[in-house]
Amino acid sequence: MSNATLTSIVKCPACGHREEETMPIDACVWFYECEHCKTLLTPKPGDCCVYCPYGTVRCPPMQQAGSCCVD
Repeated sequence: MSNATLTSIVKCPACGHREEETMPIDACVWFYECEHCKTLLTPKPGDCCVYCPYGTVRCPPMQQAGSCCVD
């Protein structure tokens, strides 16, 4: 994953708050709590993690291989 971008800015769809996060390279993140409004974000249907639909950068496995933790 040497060419993968590991930081993404997650934008909460409920309140618009943005937070820069470091993404794991070997795991999917299925739950993310907005630090501002406490909304719990989960992946949208067809997405493998919260970074893919809500982040500025897709997760590292999607960047590299185009697939993630979903079968």
